[in-house]
Amino acid sequence: MSTGLLGNLSPLPVSLDEINTRACLATRVCRKYLVPAKALPGILAGSGEGLGILAIGGRDSFRYSSTYFDTPELGSFRDHRQGRRRRYKARVRTYVDTGTRLFEVKLKGARGITDKARITHEGPAHVLPRTSRAFLDSTLDGYGLGTPPMLAPSAVTDYRRTTLVTLSGTERLTLDTELVGRRDGREVRMRPGVVLLEVKTRGGFTPTERRLHAHGFREVTFSKYAATLASLEPQLRGNRWIRASTACLERSGPRARSCFT
Repeated sequence: MSTGLLGNLSPLPVSLDEINTRACLATRVCRKYLVPAKALPGILAGSGEGLGILAIGGRDSFRYSSTYFDTPELGSFRDHRQGRRRRYKARVRTYVDTGTRLFEVKLKGARGITDKARITHEGPAHVLPRTSRAFLDSTLDGYGLGTPPMLAPSAVTDYRRTTLVTLSGTERLTLDTELVGRRDGREVRMRPGVVLLEVKTRGGFTPTERRLHAHGFREVTFSKYAATLASLEPQLRGNRWIRASTACLERSGPRARSCFT
């Protein structure tokens, strides 16, 4: 996949351990950009330093599936929509190519910092076992948030990801394509030719972001989980994701076109 996505660029294959050594960003600032795939090679080629690409077992792009858990009232989604400074998302992330599953809690704190905690998840992705639930309660308690009395699967997002890292370790880039969001038997898909580029760093604007700005691309407010709900549940519209999700997501249909055309 990366050959087509990155054009003539040839990043250095690196292992997951090496990426974590160079840019361990469990606590980080994340900013997202929606970029046409055809513009991506030119943006990345402007880097003044080398790039590494995550490679495992001969693959350099990987399939992910995330099952999100929320309260019956969608409290996590609503906290996110209201922009609460202290909020969380709970999900089971499945690495489809290996079958590995992790239960993750993403915490948002002051100054937009994202912190992620995770443990191995045992069993099906749509079931929250006692160990994962206890981990969630402990994590939220340590963060000063109350624990929800009831959680259930609320949405699933599937996508393909390529991970890049600057060899200096200053930034990690994830390139997500083929996004499909599902809820209650309905689905929404990312339009063709779109890449969700996420910059993960510990500091301010990165060299990649300065090149994105030079090409006319600005940060977008976009959450896979929130965009899926906003697109599939009309009563949840009117939120800060609606512009990006409406532009670049669509219900499955025979006449898909890019949101950049």
